[in-house]
Amino acid sequence: MSATTLPLPTKSFLSTVPNTSSSTKTPPSSLLLPPSHFHISAYPIPSSPPKPPSSSSVVTYLKKKNPWLDPFDFGDDPEMEYGELFADGKQEEDTRPPDNPDNEYGFLKFPFGYNVEIASLGLKIRGDVRRCCCMISGGVYENLLFFPAIQLIKDRYPGVLVDVIASARGKQTYEINKNVRFANVYDMEEPFPIPSEYTDMVGVLKGRYYDMILSTKLAGLGHASFLFMTTARDRVSYIYPNVNAAGAGLLLSETFTPEGMNLYNQMVDWLGRPAKNVPRQEVPPLKVSISRKLKEVVEKKYKESGAEKGKFVVIHGIESDSQANMQSRGDPDSLLPIQVWAEIAKAVKGVRPVFVIPHEKERENVEEVVGDDSSIVFITTPGQLAALINDSVGVIATNTAAIQLANAKEKPSIALFCSEEKGRLFVPNAEDKRCKVIASKTGKLIDIDVEAVKNAAQFFEVALILA
Repeated sequence: MSATTLPLPTKSFLSTVPNTSSSTKTPPSSLLLPPSHFHISAYPIPSSPPKPPSSSSVVTYLKKKNPWLDPFDFGDDPEMEYGELFADGKQEEDTRPPDNPDNEYGFLKFPFGYNVEIASLGLKIRGDVRRCCCMISGGVYENLLFFPAIQLIKDRYPGVLVDVIASARGKQTYEINKNVRFANVYDMEEPFPIPSEYTDMVGVLKGRYYDMILSTKLAGLGHASFLFMTTARDRVSYIYPNVNAAGAGLLLSETFTPEGMNLYNQMVDWLGRPAKNVPRQEVPPLKVSISRKLKEVVEKKYKESGAEKGKFVVIHGIESDSQANMQSRGDPDSLLPIQVWAEIAKAVKGVRPVFVIPHEKERENVEEVVGDDSSIVFITTPGQLAALINDSVGVIATNTAAIQLANAKEKPSIALFCSEEKGRLFVPNAEDKRCKVIASKTGKLIDIDVEAVKNAAQFFEVALILA
């Protein structure tokens, strides 16, 4: 298992949100990304190991407390002396097994509101988080980019149990994440949810007694009501930056109004905030775990196609209407027709190109263009794609999850983008990740310079020799 840094979302989304003001400030060009549920979004990736920020470069998000939530909250008492147990430092993992092995609520994890005399004092005094739920909007790509935030929660709150609520496609991502306990499917983007599904999900979340629930979806009064009904102690979410957020802040314990282009920046800053005798928690690199069973299934697939372990290049991003193409919602122009891929594959020397198709109906088209003797692998889940990339020499792909997984597995890659701007946003510090970014000069991916891709493809022949 290898690890590299992966991104948190970026790019201006303010154009997609109803504008209620007469003037709009232009965000600085140095800022990045938008939310997963908007049409325009890019997702940059944290560059290599985080360095302690200097006093002049620290960015903090200070906001005035809402007096309606607690009119008697005047902040921390400056004269208070902390000397009792659970007053400072990080929370501790359970040092003893549960009293009742058959009861999922063991010692120190008792449901909120029951037998408080044996509950951990740290839950109240120090704000410990024993159970956390993350509601992540978007598909495979967006959920993959949230992995670093999940790892940050695990590091900041030792022993925490993390659950995830995601879309049907997004849930597939968590077969390669060892930090998540449960992953449930729920469509947060549905404006008029089925009442039975809505109430059932509220009951499920309420019955798990979460200490904290996070949401990456911009909340209005409706979504804020959903989070409020889970009865979690800390309800954290982004809210709309306009009148659509009216009333949402009263039902949430912590809110963030998107500013600039980096949607997750404020949430991660809040999650990693320092506490008494606890330094700021930096965003860790992404870790992808691939099970042995998954590796065996994928190995059987690519061997049947004629490829050998460590002697093939993964080609991903073939144009298809399948939902399994794993492209970003914020970059719809990120797929190429098979005719272009066939021309690129001819330039790959010394290694065998393996074409990844998201649906079996594409097999006939690929065989017709590339040839019956070509290696074609049918892959629909991010776990299988990660296993395939792990056994390859490298990756040639458009802006799909394949590029991010290649960076996570430290594999050389060639990333094809419709513009240089998106290339910098999605793959910052590309050279450090052994990633060659090639962008179209016209702003359309179909017009990409195929000759430049062919020249870059010679890199895999060198990588094979060095392997």
